[in-house]
Amino acid sequence: MAYRVSVDTGGTFTDVVIAGANGNHTVGKAPTTPHRIFEGMRKALEAAAEELGLELKDLLSQSEVLIYGTTRATNAIVTRNVAKTAFLTTEGFPDILVLKEGGKYDPHDFSADYPEPYIPRRYTFEIVERVSSEGELVTSLNRSQAINVLKTLKERKFEAVAVSFLWSIANPANEEEMGQLIEEILPGIPYTLSHKLIPIVREYRRASASAIDASLKPLMQSHLREMEEDLRAAGYRGEILVSTAVGGCMHVAELITRPIHTVKSGPAMAPIAGITYSELEELGNNVIICDAGGTTFDVGLVRDGGLVYTRETWLGPQWIGDMLSISSVDVRSVGAGGGSIAWIDPGGLLRIGPQSAGAVPGPACYGGGGRQPTVTDAALVLGYLDPEFFLGGRMKLDVKAAHQVIGELASRLNKTTEDAADSVIQLTSELMIKAINEITVREGFNPRESTLVAGGGAAGLNILPIAAELGCEKIVLPRTAGALSACGMQFSDIVAEHTASHVTLSQRFNFEGVNAALQRVDDELHRFLATLEGKGFASHKIEYFVEARYQYQVWELDTPLPVRRFGSKLDVDALVDAFHDVHERVFAVRDESSQLECLNWKGRLTVQLPSSIKKGVPASKTAGTGQPFARRRLYFGQTGRIEAPIYKGLNLPRGTRITGPAIIEEPTTTIVVYPQTTARVSDSDNYILERH
Repeated sequence: MAYRVSVDTGGTFTDVVIAGANGNHTVGKAPTTPHRIFEGMRKALEAAAEELGLELKDLLSQSEVLIYGTTRATNAIVTRNVAKTAFLTTEGFPDILVLKEGGKYDPHDFSADYPEPYIPRRYTFEIVERVSSEGELVTSLNRSQAINVLKTLKERKFEAVAVSFLWSIANPANEEEMGQLIEEILPGIPYTLSHKLIPIVREYRRASASAIDASLKPLMQSHLREMEEDLRAAGYRGEILVSTAVGGCMHVAELITRPIHTVKSGPAMAPIAGITYSELEELGNNVIICDAGGTTFDVGLVRDGGLVYTRETWLGPQWIGDMLSISSVDVRSVGAGGGSIAWIDPGGLLRIGPQSAGAVPGPACYGGGGRQPTVTDAALVLGYLDPEFFLGGRMKLDVKAAHQVIGELASRLNKTTEDAADSVIQLTSELMIKAINEITVREGFNPRESTLVAGGGAAGLNILPIAAELGCEKIVLPRTAGALSACGMQFSDIVAEHTASHVTLSQRFNFEGVNAALQRVDDELHRFLATLEGKGFASHKIEYFVEARYQYQVWELDTPLPVRRFGSKLDVDALVDAFHDVHERVFAVRDESSQLECLNWKGRLTVQLPSSIKKGVPASKTAGTGQPFARRRLYFGQTGRIEAPIYKGLNLPRGTRITGPAIIEEPTTTIVVYPQTTARVSDSDNYILERH
């Protein structure tokens, strides 16, 4: 049997999903090994292979496609564990990365220090050159000065270079010449030219993306090559793809040149899994996807069956974090995962995250030397987790250690240990609800009218009270919830995007300029498509969009193009009508008296991966006892300790209905069925959670 493998390496756990030709999914999970990523991957693969009755070498030899997702790039940015990178920009504009976009939520709050730029100011070098906004070469590149700067970079042992000149998108001549000089004077040093990476208007966004991309190149090139070498050495001979932020996947060689696309590549896959499971259960195509992992809680959205994309992706707080600027699946993250640390601020208030115990040392109950209380420790104290069945029994939890760290927290809060643990779970739920509201209510999306799909190893601990607060009536928790992002990779395609900038107004539409920009987009996408020839990828499609706004507005909205090329005023009118519809959906307002300002033109290529699992469903045995195998005392804030039945998920046949309070234990996740709620095993073998 030919298998398709997906791997998602998070900050705490590595998830593996194996799909066979019949559509069945097998999940493997193991702690992530940051020092050598393949060690944790190997253990997760071995766990999945064991479920299939195979040796690892047999699984790898029978697998045709492996899709890899990782948080390595995201974590490197957040911790600044990146290459020593120089930022080269036009003379007179050295503070682009310092000033960012000049905003913050509370402009009168002077208690917080001004954020540091992504690349330190002392690593910024001004280059004598200038291009006008019309593309006129005002000042040619000063080669002698540029050469002196590059010699300085060599002496100071810089490891990467980011180049972002003003208006290089209108005329890239100076940037291209700078790139040639880098290759001559700094051979082997990776560099990024902004006009090639992200040719869009807005100098900060272009500069930020270029700086991030360049800084990741040494790390991610080494990481991806090492991962590929280890897989080949273990006996894998099939295709290797890497998931991307745009919700698709690409070849390793392509991503090595643009590693910024690996940032948030894992979380971007969860919405794909979410819409697949919701449609499988016939619960509609408006979906909220919650992925509660060990380090973060990620929230995504699907509107009318389509993924939601954004260029407003900040790593860290909005305005003061670092902006990716690339088009990506809109996924919001908060530090509220199973490994998130509970702590008390100077005012005596309980806080959760964003710090995480990670995989090493991990929560105190992991027995790896962790000494700080986490969400997982709290769940163990409340009786929600079975210390003998964590990761399907492959990892034992230390109950005494969990009680000790939560007890220390309780004494500082003047509460009982159980009340302190319950407070940790409740506060974590509040953070998750806030993250969901950010991406739904604030974007004009009503949670009550959507389906909630929950995933991640920690999803089942508190998804029911979260749904109650949001008013969601339809909740799906798949059998494979513990590896939701990895499951999304099973349903993903190869996706590539390219953008060209050309500013025009709807009432003075530049047909020639816009069509030339769309042609540049087409040329780049077909260049990428040519790299896939001979690999057996059959059908493909290209969709076109424009980033547009009403004139004098500040921010743009992605609007689908009604035509591939513009030939008449009727085509422009159709575009304007399409924008009015998008604006009304997002802001509940349409201003038909304002003309449209179009900035960036974008194409998205989707190449379908041939796989029968798109038609299959995750399946397990259809027969089982449906009876609890044990009882355990659980603690709920509203009832205190109460004895409840414990069920093994593998023993629950389709159609089983369980009334709370109860616990359902799957090998990679635990579902807490709260009082006054029920869990039902659907005909598609997923859990449908309901509130009374």
